[in-house]
Amino acid sequence: MKNTKALLLSAGFGTRLKPLTDIWPKCLMPIQGRPLLEYWLVILNNLGINNVLVNTHYLSKYVEDFLKQPQFLDWVKPVYENRLLGTAGTIRNNMDYYKNSTILLAHSDNWTCCNFCDFLDYHHNHRPKSTVMTMMTFICPNPSTCGIVELSYDGIVVKFHEKVKSSEVLPQFLGKIATWENKKIHRDIGTIESLIKAQMDECNFPMLSKNHLWQQNFLKNPIHDMLKNSSTIMCKLSGKSTLYQ
Repeated sequence: MKNTKALLLSAGFGTRLKPLTDIWPKCLMPIQGRPLLEYWLVILNNLGINNVLVNTHYLSKYVEDFLKQPQFLDWVKPVYENRLLGTAGTIRNNMDYYKNSTILLAHSDNWTCCNFCDFLDYHHNHRPKSTVMTMMTFICPNPSTCGIVELSYDGIVVKFHEKVKSSEVLPQFLGKIATWENKKIHRDIGTIESLIKAQMDECNFPMLSKNHLWQQNFLKNPIHDMLKNSSTIMCKLSGKSTLYQ
């Protein structure tokens, strides 16, 4: 997409996903047999966005090895951070890359299914003229785990109901953030329970690769057995059948 570049935030520790994140980065957690980060790259590829930065920090070697696959080499670039910079810090450190471009910023440890073409069309053509950015919102079944926004009559963010670190960028733009609601699927893959539920979501993504060596090795990674075991334990505790397949 012309003049649009993307930043996928992929550097976090994923502490709520322990012990899975003791051996594997959160952004590469398996969802239906593929790494989560690949779904984001499929979304961007389908949108025609071919300038993408992926920031890395925790277990960065695994993320960088994933991005060395031939289908990503010409348009996806990892950027290592010696320490976590926060959203604003990462944007600031890469401003030269994004100069004079629209930035699509996403937390790549989130799992989402929606019409991104409609999302970008709303931002470019339909958002209120007084706004400078568009935030994707969604209905959360457990609001205590998510940030909550208060909106004006025309969908502009007027208040955040959460504690936001000073390194984050959004509070500085109250009154200037339009919103677009994702009415399909959005999950923060921050807990094992959420990751397990994502295995059963119905999302049709055409993958960028099929039998590359990285994917073959990924299917042998012990993270799959760890996730299956976690799923079995949780389902037994709840009295439900196993969700992971």
